[in-house]
Amino acid sequence: MISSLRDQGQEGTMPRGRKRPEEAQEALMRPVTKRHRSNPYHQWSSHHASHHASHHASHHSSHHSGHHARRPAAFSEKLCLQWFREYTTADEPDLLGPEGMERFCEDIGVEPENVVMLVIAWRMDARSMGFFTAQEWLRGLSQLQADSVEKLRGRLDQLRAMLDQPDTFKSVYRFAFDFARERDQRCVEMEVGRAMLQLLLGRSWPIYSSFHRYLERCKYRVINKDQWNNILEFSRTIAPDMANYDENGAWPVLLDEFVEWYRQEHGLNAVPTDATMEPV
Repeated sequence: MISSLRDQGQEGTMPRGRKRPEEAQEALMRPVTKRHRSNPYHQWSSHHASHHASHHASHHSSHHSGHHARRPAAFSEKLCLQWFREYTTADEPDLLGPEGMERFCEDIGVEPENVVMLVIAWRMDARSMGFFTAQEWLRGLSQLQADSVEKLRGRLDQLRAMLDQPDTFKSVYRFAFDFARERDQRCVEMEVGRAMLQLLLGRSWPIYSSFHRYLERCKYRVINKDQWNNILEFSRTIAPDMANYDENGAWPVLLDEFVEWYRQEHGLNAVPTDATMEPV
């Protein structure tokens, strides 16, 4: 899904070695469309109080008509599933894979590595990077009331704005860990983790570029869930000069070593070079 996070770090869509998820059960449900029904009160008042009701009904009808004209068509699961099948194959009609993902991104005008694609995957509660099942597709797009390219394009600004809400961002951030890891692994590969962190924290964390360089040079080859969650907390609470960093706190060793390396790099104290770091 996120363009080649697994293969190239930050570009492309197809993760290597990804096993095909189990097929989702077909979800062809008839859309429920409610028709506007006339209000019996207005019929009664029009008959028994013609002058007053006529004036009121005319005003109400004009207001309601304008409102109704702006109202988009009701969400249709059938149309949504038909749209989904534009990106799948006859052999696997309930699984949207990497090639279909590229076409989907092109249609909605979003680069695969754009963070909004991660938000879409979060709304779907997608389980495998590079793939959407029919069930995930319907779950996410029904919440967004988007059953077409045009409707989803109209929701993109809303999806981006959701990341400005701290609690929502935290939820998306935590989702990203499970989304990026292999199903049979408890950790995220470091290369994929760096790319995902760049996507999530690259613009908002002032010292992220330094943290990225540290991750490129450190001894760790994977990121576990505790480290992942603490990286977000660290980025939100620790000052760029590390003045409020508590060395006796409950931070993971990965972050203790980052602070030591960062202080050395920026001359913040006389801490010797960390023996765990590889030569630059």
